[in-house]
Amino acid sequence: MTTPLLAVRDLRVAAEPGTIVAGLDLTVAPGETVAIVGESGSGKSMTVKALAGLLPDGVRASGRLEIGGTRLDLGGPRSSWRGVRGSGMALLPQDPFTSLSPVHRIGQQIGWAVTARRRTGRVAALLAEVGLPADVAGKYPFQLSGGMRQRAAIAAALAADPGLLIADEPTTALDVTTQHEVLELIADLQRGRGMGLILITHDLRLAHSRADRIMVMYAGRLVEEGATADVLRAPAHPYTARLAACDPPLTRRLPVLATIPGSVPQPFSVGAACAFAARCEFAVEACRTAEPALTEVSAGHRTACVRPETAARPDEHEHHADEEAAPPPEATPLLTVEGLAKRYHGAAAPALAGVDLELLAGESVAVVGESGSGKTTLARCVAGLERPDTGRVVFHGSAAGPRRLQMVFQDPYSALNPGLSVGTSLAEALAAAGRPRSEVSELLELVGLPAAYARRRPKALSGGERQRVAIARALAPRAGLLVCDEPVSALDVSVQAQVLNLLADLRRELGLTLLFITHDLAVARQIADRIYVMRHGRVVEAGPVTSVLDSPAHEYTRRLLASIPAAH
Repeated sequence: MTTPLLAVRDLRVAAEPGTIVAGLDLTVAPGETVAIVGESGSGKSMTVKALAGLLPDGVRASGRLEIGGTRLDLGGPRSSWRGVRGSGMALLPQDPFTSLSPVHRIGQQIGWAVTARRRTGRVAALLAEVGLPADVAGKYPFQLSGGMRQRAAIAAALAADPGLLIADEPTTALDVTTQHEVLELIADLQRGRGMGLILITHDLRLAHSRADRIMVMYAGRLVEEGATADVLRAPAHPYTARLAACDPPLTRRLPVLATIPGSVPQPFSVGAACAFAARCEFAVEACRTAEPALTEVSAGHRTACVRPETAARPDEHEHHADEEAAPPPEATPLLTVEGLAKRYHGAAAPALAGVDLELLAGESVAVVGESGSGKTTLARCVAGLERPDTGRVVFHGSAAGPRRLQMVFQDPYSALNPGLSVGTSLAEALAAAGRPRSEVSELLELVGLPAAYARRRPKALSGGERQRVAIARALAPRAGLLVCDEPVSALDVSVQAQVLNLLADLRRELGLTLLFITHDLAVARQIADRIYVMRHGRVVEAGPVTSVLDSPAHEYTRRLLASIPAAH
């Protein structure tokens, strides 16, 4: 049997007031890819930090770890990691913009991990290995695109020739083609170097296309593991099955996306029980009185469930035929964009180069494309946050106009004031719109949140709850048009489904019109009536969403579709 690159036994991570990760075993063989999946709060990133010796102050790890033939005490001093981190293992963080120093050139940062004796020529060789030109060494991170920054971060991670790479959500905010390129790059490097790879992700589609084995975590516990094909073809834990059902299909539109009610509990609050019992429709008394042990359901496939047969039940939504998410829109224009052009100072190419777009009242229109295609610039020009160089944005009728248009941003945490309670933020939005501050509870109810959430601050909310608050604030002036800029791209698939269902419900109930910016074509299929495909500031294809996605006419659209990981 091949000696594993990494072997960890009984990994436990704890902090006040209790356990965060409970008793995880993990091995990675040379050339193997192991995916760790689960919602936010499941313990994925804390596991990674423990394995890399990067736990924050006040958080403790215990267990037995062997990496590259070196044994480490997970509870030992940080100095014990110096001979392992970098050469034995390397960590590729989620966001290269924050993991790379903004005040140092790329070449300097890659060179930090290379000894002075090897530095000459080594930086250029690493840049070439990740597909970047040599002149990138002299640039700063802000001068690079998202995909180029991620490639530079990979080069820095590989500088000391690690045997194991840990990639923590490496493609979360990237468009589909850049995501595909980065994942192909990592796979090529892995094959060429014989590296092991731990892939942390909440994207089951990505895990299915890239991983040999999959480990499903929930509330700090391992609930299912096995060969990826076995686990995703026949999940043995209801959580795995529900998580897979939440993933929006690319090939058809569902009337309602499957969701998982509730949220992930704090690991230390579960006690002696199945952590998923409170959200599981199949839970029985035994699930609430003892924590299920991992048991084998087939060769190499284990699950922590007392009723594994329940996971095989088909999701109720699969029996519904395709339907429209909302009634057909009125055949009257609400918004017309004519010849919109915009070039930023110093840019080699225009952000927008003569974009035409029409939005009908009650319609949902998606704008898709890679990073740098002009999607967000178009949205900001429509919302009045950017002034176009030429062209115009025309609003028609009383349901339109600047006041009746509101924007929902990608990151609700940065869009909300962290120092204000939810109720105060919503009350200010209501007052600015000339509505009574007392309608805060009505707004919260509209987006499916209890009135008691008015007393909470944004940091006390989950990502999905914060996005619901952001939508509620956008609805305060009785908006007729919501411009949504990647509003679900950073959310777990289960939370993403909840937000998409909410927008569909609000569209039906309030007659909302949506301009929806996204790089996810499966999301576009679920939310939109029509779709505009943008590339290099121009619209290259437009039409009904079914026509464009089922029978794309432009080679670029076909390339976007081909870049999407295969469905599980």
